[in-house]
Amino acid sequence: MDINDMRSLTTVFAFVAFMGIVFWAYSGRRKQDFDAAAMLAVEDDSSDVVPTVTSPKKERN
Repeated sequence: MDINDMRSLTTVFAFVAFMGIVFWAYSGRRKQDFDAAAMLAVEDDSSDVVPTVTSPKKERN
């Protein structure tokens, strides 16, 4: 077994791992979790806190 065989096996392993992640991400069991995560960006925070901007403190010499 030479270095090229090891490179080929590493490539095949990486591809199989990638395909496993893709199938996991698009499986029907995960749809509800991903739909909930997708709505986080557009949900209303319902907080009445108004962000304020403060000026940086001046350094004393």
